[in-house]
Amino acid sequence: MEVCDTFARGMRMASRFRALPSVDRVMSDTRVDALSRAYSRRAVLELVRDRLAVARRRIAENGDDAPGLDELAGEVSAQARSRFATWPRRVINATGVVLHTNLGRAPLSAAAADAVREAAAGFGDLELDLATGRRGSRQAAVARHICELTGTEAATVVNNNASAVLLGLAAIAAGKQVIVSRGEAVEIGGGFRIPDVLRQSGAELVEVGTTNRTYARDFEDAIGDDTGALLLVHASNFRVMGFTHSPGIAELAQIGRRRGVPVLHDLGSGCLLDTKPFGLAHEPMPQESAAAGVDVMFFSGDKLLGGPQAGIIAGSRRMLDIVSRHPLARAVRIDKLSMAALNSTLLHYVKGEAEREVPVWCMIGAKPDDIRARAERWRRALAGKPGDARVLESTSAIGGGSLPGETLPTWALSVSGVDAARLAERLRAADPPVIGRVERDALLLDPRTVLEDEDDALLAGLVGALGN
Repeated sequence: MEVCDTFARGMRMASRFRALPSVDRVMSDTRVDALSRAYSRRAVLELVRDRLAVARRRIAENGDDAPGLDELAGEVSAQARSRFATWPRRVINATGVVLHTNLGRAPLSAAAADAVREAAAGFGDLELDLATGRRGSRQAAVARHICELTGTEAATVVNNNASAVLLGLAAIAAGKQVIVSRGEAVEIGGGFRIPDVLRQSGAELVEVGTTNRTYARDFEDAIGDDTGALLLVHASNFRVMGFTHSPGIAELAQIGRRRGVPVLHDLGSGCLLDTKPFGLAHEPMPQESAAAGVDVMFFSGDKLLGGPQAGIIAGSRRMLDIVSRHPLARAVRIDKLSMAALNSTLLHYVKGEAEREVPVWCMIGAKPDDIRARAERWRRALAGKPGDARVLESTSAIGGGSLPGETLPTWALSVSGVDAARLAERLRAADPPVIGRVERDALLLDPRTVLEDEDDALLAGLVGALGN
């Protein structure tokens, strides 16, 4: 009997394998053939073989039935759309995190996005002086804006803040000692560690003070013949509270001038607007570092500045000349598209319109009553749909390694009474994908981080996800 059962199972499995459509038959399907002509026959053939291999494995391991031609063609079509789609895809950020690192941090203003399109569509005067017809500098335009906004003498831009710090240390302090407070020899996102950067730059780390308390005299006492710089690092993504002390930037700048040692400041976010009027803790500003007499400062373009990924180096002309001439500057230079976006973003600050034109500041400055009104409109649009939709008080985070622990009061649409994780998954599969957050078995969608023109798309995705 057991032999008969085994034989019967083998026959059923063999029958299922025989029922699988051949590669040629799947490739001849109208939908798959259209994909081959639209993309690449070789790439689509690889997808077909992959789906058939998956089907064979499921038959062998689980005893599944063989998928039909229609099902296989549908799977291949879905995979092709995903694999050959433009990337990264635009998503709707309803998480309430203004600078969401996983979602690309700061969205660009309309003017900055237009500048990128114009720069990408053809040739430009990136390194051409139109007045003279001679070679120009890709740094000149943005450097003028940076100097005007920060009060520094000179500036240059590289591809991100990590490379800005690396370049600055390599140019100014290679082969010398760099004095850092023990509480600031930190690691930030992506494993970026200040001690490692110092080592890669060729400088030697000298830690002073303690984790929670460091004084200006600790820096001065450590200065010697081999000292190349004093470095301050803003704790941009964490906060030490309680029994703490750190020297003021002006104190260290004074020591640096007196002892003839450059003072460098890694500000992290690059916040050009005062955050206090927005109900947030004060974030160090490049203008303050310049006024205090810092020799060189480093900050990001895609955080609180609200522009593209970039690392901005600004300070004295003498120091910036040294930095700009270093061979590493070529290796980490910024590309033309990022430069176009950064130039337009900086112009918003020059014109005094950043609060109404730069999306990051529009989100931070959004009024709770306006946010609540949008959430209520969303709730009304879900009338008759499954789940319990309510508008609840919540909080929005700044994120992106900026203003750690700081939140803003907000109102969010809460959808409960359904499988929140499953609903979040369906929203991620919408077009465009909608990203929310799950809290206490409910899906929360925060209007603060949803751009005004995205409401209809968000509701279409949400209604579709609830209706399936």
